[in-house]
Amino acid sequence: MNSLIKNIALGAALVLACSHVFAEQEAYKIDENHSFANWSIRHVASKTSGMFSDIKGNIMIDPNNLANSSVEARINMLSVYSGHAKRDDHIKKAEYLDAGKFSEMTFVSKKIEAKSNTEGVMTGILTMHGVAREITFPFKVLGFGSDPWGGYRSGFEAHTSLKASDFGFTWPLKKDAPVGDDIDITLLIEGVKIPTEKTK
Repeated sequence: MNSLIKNIALGAALVLACSHVFAEQEAYKIDENHSFANWSIRHVASKTSGMFSDIKGNIMIDPNNLANSSVEARINMLSVYSGHAKRDDHIKKAEYLDAGKFSEMTFVSKKIEAKSNTEGVMTGILTMHGVAREITFPFKVLGFGSDPWGGYRSGFEAHTSLKASDFGFTWPLKKDAPVGDDIDITLLIEGVKIPTEKTK
C-alpha cells in the first residue's frame, strides 16, 4: 500500500514537472515578411549572393532554458532571389535547384544545446532536393520586444555552411565548374508570438 501511494505521488510530481516545463515555452510564428535565408556561393573567381524570402514555420522557445525549445521551418525554393531575374530563372532550373520538382526545403530540430540564455547549438534534419541530412549549427537569440501593431516578437540569427554535393546537387562535381560546392548560409528570423489560447 505504501509503495502504491509512493508511485502515485511520484507520478503526480512528474506530471506537474512536465506541465511546468511546457508552461515555460512560448510559441512564435515565423514572420515571412521579416525573415530571410541569405546565401553566398563561389562564382568563378568571386562570390554570388542572394536569399530565399518565403520562409514559414513555428518556433517553441523557453527563454529561460533554450534546451527546452524546438523549431520547424519550410522554405519555398521558388522564392530564390539574387538581384537578377535572368539568373534567378536559371538557378531554379534542373541544372541547379530543380525548384520545379523540389519546391520546398524543410528543417525540423531534434535537439538544442544551450550555451547560455541567448546562445546555443541546434541539431536537426534538413531536407533539400529530396535528400534528408542531419546538420548542426550555432545560433543567437537577438531579443524580444513589443511591435508597433500590438504584438510581441522574437529575433534570431544563425550561420552555417552546406555542401551542395551532400544534397545530391551535381554542379560542383563538374570539372572546372564556375559554381562552387560550399554554400554559406545566414538565417535572420523574426517570430510573432502566438496568443496562448491559439496554441491549446
